[in-house]
Amino acid sequence: MAKKFPEHPKHPERNCWGCDKYCAAGSMNCGNGNVRTQHPVEVLGDDWLEWERGVAEEMVAVQVRRQDEVA
Repeated sequence: MAKKFPEHPKHPERNCWGCDKYCAAGSMNCGNGNVRTQHPVEVLGDDWLEWERGVAEEMVAVQVRRQDEVA
């Protein structure tokens, strides 16, 4: 069973987020290579969950518009 993904870790730079092992950045055991995967909060900012929801809502709206145009 996969571990719960932390939404706002205190020090995301200390871990690799590429799989559910969350290895220390200096000793990755999963075979993910020598470059750690960044946590979404490092890439998108503290509001990364809201950004994701906004994109999903926009995608649904575009799909609805396309369906209306076809009908």
